[in-house]
Amino acid sequence: MSFNRLIAKIIETKNPTVVGLDPTLDYIPAEIKEGAFEAHGRTLEGAAEAFLNFNKALIDAVYDVVPAVKPQAAFYEKYGWPGMRALSETIAYAKSKGLFVIVDAKRGDIGSTMEAYADAWLGTAEVEGASFTAFGCDAITVNGYLGSDGIKPMIEVCREQDKAIFVLAKTSNPSAGELQDMKIDGKTVYETMASLCDSLGESLPGEHGYHGVGVVVGATYPEQLVELRQKFPRIFFLVPGYGAQGGGGKSVAGAFDKDGLGAVVNASRSLMCAWQKAPDLTLAEATRAEAIRMREDIVENR
Repeated sequence: MSFNRLIAKIIETKNPTVVGLDPTLDYIPAEIKEGAFEAHGRTLEGAAEAFLNFNKALIDAVYDVVPAVKPQAAFYEKYGWPGMRALSETIAYAKSKGLFVIVDAKRGDIGSTMEAYADAWLGTAEVEGASFTAFGCDAITVNGYLGSDGIKPMIEVCREQDKAIFVLAKTSNPSAGELQDMKIDGKTVYETMASLCDSLGESLPGEHGYHGVGVVVGATYPEQLVELRQKFPRIFFLVPGYGAQGGGGKSVAGAFDKDGLGAVVNASRSLMCAWQKAPDLTLAEATRAEAIRMREDIVENR
């Protein structure tokens, strides 16, 4: 189960964080953008090349101090096939550096469509009897609000390919409570979702007591982090919302177990844009410094 590998990397780096790779052209230093535009023009191809080179620079700066990266698929889809090429190459480059790769795609469907999503992101594509890896990430985010039919196809591929998933439960956005806080038979929707994931995860047992069906719980809801950690000790958490969205080390402390495991905390803008707030530092220096600061903030408070 691939969370075993993620947990091993967290223990190795002493760092339960993940770097979000959600690039926009405004986040990228001028020299990287202009180099890409000179080679490919101010086109989709040029933008995608800038994204890829920016991502590689970020990865080079932090791969030995963080366990994982999380590219958000939408930022690449926006730029068509060149953007998806940049995403694919970003995944491959991150894995070549030993990083665990979570793709934030929030896929959700049923039947053969969900099977195709699972094969695309976690498994293999068959071509006339031969198998090929399309994207090859280690884990993917899943929108499970279609019910178990939208999760089980992912679990099958996880079992076959040693992968894992994070299912949306209590998300970090301000309006999450409009639906997720509603109660069914006395239980909130987000708790009901977590309970479903806990049951489905039994088929993907792992080390350290965590199975292969994780859930997404936002750093912006610290009380719910504590609640869900207490109720679901076998579920591994992906915690977005640190940094630019307002979460900090104290707000995510409840996500962790007594051994300091059980969760990985994501930050995107605060890391990608660290260079803009530190004019005396290079991109690599500023990104690395922010990654270390984030690690210390979380480790000291968990």
